[in-house]
Amino acid sequence: MMLTSSFIVLLLKLFLLLCNSTENMCFWRVKSNEICDGDFPQDCAFLLYTGVDPAPKDFFKYLFKSCLPSKIYQYLLSLYFAMEEINDNPYLLPNVSLEIAYYKGKCNGYSSLFTDLNIMTRNYDTLPNYICDQFGCGIALTGPQWLSSAQVAAILQFYFTPQITYGPFHPLLSDQSKFPNLHQIAAKDRFLPEAVVSLLFHFSWTWVGLVIQDDDQGIQFLIDIKEEMQRNGVCLAFVNVIPQNMHLFSTRSEKYYNQIITSSANVVILYGELNTSLEVSFKHWKYLGTQKIWFTTSQWDAITSDRDFSLTSFYGTLTISQYHGDVSTLNNFFHRMNLSKDTHHFSSERLGWLYFNCSILKSNCKTPNHCTYSNSWEWLPWPSFDMAMNDECYNIYNAIYAVAHALHEMVLNKIDFWQLGNESTIMQECMQIHEFLKNMQFLNPIGDVVIINPQAKRDSEYEIHMIWNFPQGLGVKVKIGRFYSYFLHDQKLYLYEDVIQWASGYSQIPTSICSVSCAPGFKKFYLEEKPSCCFDCSPCPENEISNATDLTQCVRCPDGQYANTERNHCFPKVVTYLAYADPLGIVLTCTALFLSMLSVLVLGIFVKNQYTPIVKANNRTLSYILLISLTLCFLCSLFFIGYPSTVRCFLQQITFGILFTVAVSAVLAKTITVLLAFTIAIPGRRVKRLLIFGTPKIIIPICSLFQLIICGFWLGLSPPFVERDTHSEHGHIIIMCNKGSSIAFYSVLAYLGCLALASFIVAFLVRNLPDTFNEAKFLTFSMLLFCSVWVTFFPVHHSTKGKVMVAVEVFSILASSAGLLGCIFIPKCYIIVLRPDRNCIQRLKGKNNS
Repeated sequence: MMLTSSFIVLLLKLFLLLCNSTENMCFWRVKSNEICDGDFPQDCAFLLYTGVDPAPKDFFKYLFKSCLPSKIYQYLLSLYFAMEEINDNPYLLPNVSLEIAYYKGKCNGYSSLFTDLNIMTRNYDTLPNYICDQFGCGIALTGPQWLSSAQVAAILQFYFTPQITYGPFHPLLSDQSKFPNLHQIAAKDRFLPEAVVSLLFHFSWTWVGLVIQDDDQGIQFLIDIKEEMQRNGVCLAFVNVIPQNMHLFSTRSEKYYNQIITSSANVVILYGELNTSLEVSFKHWKYLGTQKIWFTTSQWDAITSDRDFSLTSFYGTLTISQYHGDVSTLNNFFHRMNLSKDTHHFSSERLGWLYFNCSILKSNCKTPNHCTYSNSWEWLPWPSFDMAMNDECYNIYNAIYAVAHALHEMVLNKIDFWQLGNESTIMQECMQIHEFLKNMQFLNPIGDVVIINPQAKRDSEYEIHMIWNFPQGLGVKVKIGRFYSYFLHDQKLYLYEDVIQWASGYSQIPTSICSVSCAPGFKKFYLEEKPSCCFDCSPCPENEISNATDLTQCVRCPDGQYANTERNHCFPKVVTYLAYADPLGIVLTCTALFLSMLSVLVLGIFVKNQYTPIVKANNRTLSYILLISLTLCFLCSLFFIGYPSTVRCFLQQITFGILFTVAVSAVLAKTITVLLAFTIAIPGRRVKRLLIFGTPKIIIPICSLFQLIICGFWLGLSPPFVERDTHSEHGHIIIMCNKGSSIAFYSVLAYLGCLALASFIVAFLVRNLPDTFNEAKFLTFSMLLFCSVWVTFFPVHHSTKGKVMVAVEVFSILASSAGLLGCIFIPKCYIIVLRPDRNCIQRLKGKNNS
């Protein structure tokens, strides 16, 4: 069984070797199978001191021969570059060389470095105990992790050894009671949360995730960024607090990944240190191809762009770092170095294998010398050697200059002591250097002010970079903007919009929101137990608008304006009324004039034929009164058309009520006359007396008097007035007459209804009495039509608004008046005009006798 398993494993290895034959051949020719980046700690510590002899030019090559993470090589190159500048400067540390001591073969291992001092090396030779007078006081340079620097500081304080850390600024390391000899070279990061949130706000990323390290600094960052987010309307979709304990982390790693991958947030902020479980998490997420936009600090540059990244694995990566000037001589320094001659770690063959899988060097593997060192630097992926300094490298650069200035002051003090015949001890020198560093403020060669005192430190300015990833580890780090901490709030962030390019073919800014913004015309309302970034949208109510996105309240338009259909603007309302020029006004005016002329024509016919039997038999006086009142009823409808005024409003209802009362009471008088005329044959004189004394004629004044009393109360208590109706018709202000008192108006109509009903009942009772000129039937039909019109008027009047409501009232006046005119007088006019033979007393008597 064991033999079978071993055979299968060997067979699989053989197939794998054959499938990668070209690369493997190149790999063996390169003769390097070390993966130096691995999981090595990316801390590095040195001891700086002065020497009398000139510093050798090649003493760094021993460190470069070691297998170290690429991040450490960046630190070494920055250190080497700064020391070379200082040692070549005749005005800084003259006649003295700045030298370095490091742990043999490595630059990590803090405890061993500063406790077992016999293993220190100087130019790779055994270095005596640095407390000896020969070399003076040394200065420790540690970083970038704050915890490692704190551990070293606890040891070095017993020796009074000054210490400078080049990692990010940490508030705990500023505690002079705990770390009296430790100095931080980095600027404060007090505005980092504001800078991050400003960029989120600029891109409208209001729904983001946050991954932090479970330590004091991570929790403090969480508190600070939450406060800043609340001020800018940004919400956290989730917060992953990665524990430092690897066992605890391994039990929760899947939960953290699922939370990121299932979240609707497309932007994730990453904050913490390298060489922790947070870095393990991020590498795992990177390997799984998590489709997110990562926003990190500068120390994560090398992790966010690796040769295993694909074009589709990330939308892009944004990093934020402290602003510093460009070191113009750094590129020339890199090109002057020919490290490939000294160590295979910088050879073209190894770089081709590590970063291009020999894809570029396949044709050149047989002749390695064909690839020059210059080509190596040009093709070397930036994650390993960024040609521009990152934060840690820049801090190392400043730290070396700070050490040089402190040692320069120390040398000058020694000269003064020697002139006075005094000598200082190592402890005194260290204490003096500590004082120099504590109050140090200088201008570095690129023009930036460097302040070490934490109380006097300036707040950082920040640069924002975007990382464009390409296959095989090629990446471009592009500066897209700056954040000025000392500017006004809305002017702090400045972006170079023309250089911003999103990965994976996205031309537009990717979104990261919980809810789609509420467009103008809508208002948002928040959901219970949900963050403020999660909301729903609802349309603005009637005549209210919202003219911006994501408004929580709609604003009502002023009375003189109205909301458009989209409800995002208010427009002035159009003043309207039932005008003579309106089509409806023209029709009603023409109808009123035509009917009034027709009524006058009928009146003329009756006057001309006043002595004919048909006119005399129907009580011509009442006919004249009825025709005149109907003519005035037609004309009074014109008071409802045209621009309303106070006089018009008074005349509308009063003339309508009184004239219709006269007309209806005239009809009532006619019906009573017919009733009395046909009851005259009944024995007794009472009916005859009623006819003789003109009882029907006094009905009109009596009925009109009651209507006048009602109208008097109406005008006295609540008269009609001009009203501007801004709500009945959308987009219009309707000028119309308000009736003042609806009770008075309906009282007038009710009184008219009672008169009409009485007339209808009396006319109905005498409709079948025999007589040629009996008009009871016509009176019955006229009252039926009159009542039908005004009964229909009530529901229609209540269901309409604005000038249509006025038109309904005008139509009711015209229709009811026309009904009386047509039903009562048109048949008589037909006989008078077209059939005069029937309007003859002799013919009627002969007809009756027959």
